[in-house]
Amino acid sequence: MNGDWFEASEVLEPKKPTRGGSEAQARLRRLGAAALTDVELLTVLGGARSEAEVTPLLTHGLAHLLEAPELSFELAPVLTARLLASVELAHRLPHRKLERPRLFTPHAIAAWARTQLVQRRLEETWVLSLNTRNVLLRFDRVATGGVDHCVIDAREALAPAVACRASGLVLLHTHPGGDPEPSTQDVAMTRRLKAAAQQLNITLLDHLVLAETGYLSMLEKGLLDGARGAAVLRRPMLADEDD
Repeated sequence: MNGDWFEASEVLEPKKPTRGGSEAQARLRRLGAAALTDVELLTVLGGARSEAEVTPLLTHGLAHLLEAPELSFELAPVLTARLLASVELAHRLPHRKLERPRLFTPHAIAAWARTQLVQRRLEETWVLSLNTRNVLLRFDRVATGGVDHCVIDAREALAPAVACRASGLVLLHTHPGGDPEPSTQDVAMTRRLKAAAQQLNITLLDHLVLAETGYLSMLEKGLLDGARGAAVLRRPMLADEDD
């Protein structure tokens, strides 16, 4: 038989079929999300026509994709944005069902925060917004820096507390390097932020630096205003008092 009408490579190395987005969606409906591979899940999430479109994102694995999203944004900005948004929603949903904790001491805050902030590679600053009974209203990341620094904008730091009408806030930032000792810039920034919060009738109760080796409370160390603070952030109010 004359074989001029086909390429030999097509016989020797046939193309491997790939699933399209519609097939992955069908498997999702039939078997559930847990049955899908990482590639299939990304295909569904991104609305891709085939798995080949998302495979390059997983060259170094799904964990690397989440840890270094800046590289993925260059390859697939829309899909990467959807993925990060989905991961954040998945992280938030379970906490919406939990009773909001009451946090009266730096130790209690540090212990609670360790369950929320896991494997952070960069310095990040978070704000805990509290009501008058020290019940947690919101927990928001307000700044992300490098491996050894994090610049905080006062407007970003105070915005969550203002939005939920909090009476107090606690700053919390991570030190991936392992040493919880704050820098002189950290202390100066905290005091400026405390003064700015007072103008809004919001009390900056503490600033905790969280590291693998432990934590440091600026309240306990007397770094908020130059005077050593008590271990309790605020006097517990009676249960029947208004928030």
